[in-house]
Amino acid sequence: MRIAVLPMFALFQLVAQTSTAQTPMAHTPVARTPVAHTQRQDRLMKHPTLYRTVTIDDHSIFYREAGPKNAPAILLLHGLPSSSRMFDPLLSRLSDRYRLVAPDYPGFGHSDWPDPKKFAYTFDRYAEIMNRFTETLGISRYTLYMQDYGGPVGFRMLLAHPERVDALIVQDAVAHNEGLGVNWKTRRAFWADRAANEPALRSNLLSLAATRTRHVGNDPNVEGYDPDLWSDEFAFLSQPAQADIQSDLFYDYRTNVEAYPKWQAWMREKQPRLLVVWGKYDLSFDPGEPERYRQDVPNAEVHVLDAGHFALDTAADEIAALVGGFVGSR
Repeated sequence: MRIAVLPMFALFQLVAQTSTAQTPMAHTPVARTPVAHTQRQDRLMKHPTLYRTVTIDDHSIFYREAGPKNAPAILLLHGLPSSSRMFDPLLSRLSDRYRLVAPDYPGFGHSDWPDPKKFAYTFDRYAEIMNRFTETLGISRYTLYMQDYGGPVGFRMLLAHPERVDALIVQDAVAHNEGLGVNWKTRRAFWADRAANEPALRSNLLSLAATRTRHVGNDPNVEGYDPDLWSDEFAFLSQPAQADIQSDLFYDYRTNVEAYPKWQAWMREKQPRLLVVWGKYDLSFDPGEPERYRQDVPNAEVHVLDAGHFALDTAADEIAALVGGFVGSR
């Protein structure tokens, strides 16, 4: 248990205030609260984020939810090595208009972390659980928001139940082999020979340096990033069993590459409503990937922002405006 300790400078301030209590104080103008901040606080009060769990296939699945139950739903699927927490900026900005639901996958965040020897950490399994998750919550129609790992989970859900998805939002998630960047040389070698390349893969994927780079990328404005973002994620990755869980799941990532043609064919045939939001400083994927989505869906909205792989880190207001306008334009 943490015990709050009053800093020494605060004690000095307290003593000084006490000793000058009788001294008349000059009038200090009251700062005005920005309108946008006030509106956001009103939304938080009316539609606070709730933190819940539900049991799916004997596993506890944690999720965050905000917004009216009868509002249009947005299902938010997170990436590696984040959790539903990455979507807090959207929940606080859009909960007045939409029902936002963001689950943690098994092995991530506050959901159960089953033993890799007893649970198949695969994208097929995740998609099955997430489909049952929406069924359990009674979410029969939704806009599907996919970031990073959310792409392969979401596209599998989509192909299994296309009737449930109103529209797609892609944030730094790949659906084309060419979209995998230079970092993927080590990762492809891991898929070809897991035993020989697992140590290199773990360093490439799970190290503190890799975790930081996923956020900052090559953004010159590093002071805009909260270092707690990657230090918290690295602490998560350093927990017992996480290296095995993440290695198993990433070994299964090769099945996504095999499935890309099916996802592309579905998009070209169905021409879904599609919003693509991309951070131009993302080093995880090839910068040409956003336009590849437009080749599949010519009417797609594509926006490349001054942001990294986790674009909500620094562009939350802009993304919330894009998402709100897109979902509301039905």
